[in-house]
Amino acid sequence: MEFFNIEVLYLIILFFIPGFISIKIYDLLVPTEKRDFSKSTLEVISYSCINFALLFWILVLINKENFYENNEFWYFGLTILVIFIFPMIWPIILKYLLTSKLLKGRIIHPTPKAWDYLFSLGEPFWVLIHLKNGDLIGGLYGENSFASSFPNEQDLYLEKVWGVNENGEFIKEMEQTGGLLIKEQEIKFIEFFRI
Repeated sequence: MEFFNIEVLYLIILFFIPGFISIKIYDLLVPTEKRDFSKSTLEVISYSCINFALLFWILVLINKENFYENNEFWYFGLTILVIFIFPMIWPIILKYLLTSKLLKGRIIHPTPKAWDYLFSLGEPFWVLIHLKNGDLIGGLYGENSFASSFPNEQDLYLEKVWGVNENGEFIKEMEQTGGLLIKEQEIKFIEFFRI
């Protein structure tokens, strides 16, 4: 009975953990709805099976007769590679392929909203925010700024605030501010200007 339990544990580790890791990493890379893992079991197992299929040759190698006894370091290293490291790498490769110029226009982009796409570029912008009440706010979206991601409510933190005139021209930086936080509900539209 103890042997059976070890076998079951081995199967769980091999066919659940890699898929779980891949999905968690993918969800960190691409904004998605909060995942209910009780409903994602089949997806987790599927990703684990793909990982198993791609790395089966490593498992065959490390399970050859006397491999463990002669190469204990490599056995554990390759096992960690198969179960933990490659499952972290696959989602990065997948996101790169899905967002590459090669597939642009041929498949649906994985990023759900333009808001998330633009702010995920990591580029600094001068922004001119047109509020629903008609006011204008200017500012810098830089490396210390932040934009929330889907599925969270969209809000924006600008690290620097600028006074603007009625034509939307930047006049001067507002001094002694810690930046500006603004909610999507107040925004009519935003103009972005490259630095």
